[in-house]
Amino acid sequence: MSFQHAGIIGAGSWGTALGVLLHENKLSVTVWGHDAAHIEQVATTRENAAYLPGIRLPEALHLTADLAALAGCDLVLLVTPSKAVRAVAARLATTALSTDAVLLSCTKGVERGSGLRMSEILAECLPRNPVAVLSGTSHAEEVVRKMPTAVVLGSARADVRHRLQQTFATSFFRPYTSEDVAGIELGGALKNIFALAAGASDGLGLGDNAKAALITRSLAELIRLGVALGGRRETFQGLSGIGDLMVTCFSRHSRNRAVGERLGKGECLADIIASMNMVAEGVPTTYSAHECARRLGVDTPIIEQVRALLDGVVGPRETATNLITREPKAE
Repeated sequence: MSFQHAGIIGAGSWGTALGVLLHENKLSVTVWGHDAAHIEQVATTRENAAYLPGIRLPEALHLTADLAALAGCDLVLLVTPSKAVRAVAARLATTALSTDAVLLSCTKGVERGSGLRMSEILAECLPRNPVAVLSGTSHAEEVVRKMPTAVVLGSARADVRHRLQQTFATSFFRPYTSEDVAGIELGGALKNIFALAAGASDGLGLGDNAKAALITRSLAELIRLGVALGGRRETFQGLSGIGDLMVTCFSRHSRNRAVGERLGKGECLADIIASMNMVAEGVPTTYSAHECARRLGVDTPIIEQVRALLDGVVGPRETATNLITREPKAE
């Protein structure tokens, strides 16, 4: 059977969009946010103006700043920035949440220092709860407007995969399933780094040839590092790999591509981040992925150049030159 009561941790664009989707699929939905003033404003106006302006939220969608309000949920979605997942999961572990409740990570990132994926952090903090992941070609702005979308749900347990698929399936939202949790998460996390590079290419005005070549080589690099970190090659050729890479590198909704474009035009990273009300996960993931690649001895020239660009060690045009003038090799 599908789930009955979903709790969503994170009141940003993606958390809100998933809340609306699950509500329309007849679940009771409670959305938690850390900012009580923001939650109160959304509850009063029935619009998450800071993240999804113009979208009227259902009256029955419950909003709260009290994490304990999610204790009765049988499905809990974590949709916070990656840097907050560990702290929020630790807080969730102190509530009366049932050990039967499924934890679904919808956050795309890798923890810096530990190199852990989000599902691994959840398993550390709440070891008795089943853990699953959701990723794929999905922008909140389109999902909340019921535009056709396909994603992939991952869990080691077949029964959890089946229940989640039943719960999320709609006439416009198509969830596939996979047991390759690592591959799903790594594809979703690593593609954000390459979206920064694609955006920088746009900002520099390098053209379609350069961007196509960059994305093609990015996929090769994503697969190389992703396999070394435990993902399956075939997963990276699916929705959470090449699919998510394409949409993030090209979409006007992509925060990471937009940050890269502004870097390509010469803006300072600190100024760009300060001007945003949402997190571009590609920035912290660049550092995490670079650490993982170094530890495993995996060649990641694009990630190295993106990190150098973020650090201000090289400028955007020099970054492009460094990649195009690398030693010739076979594809």
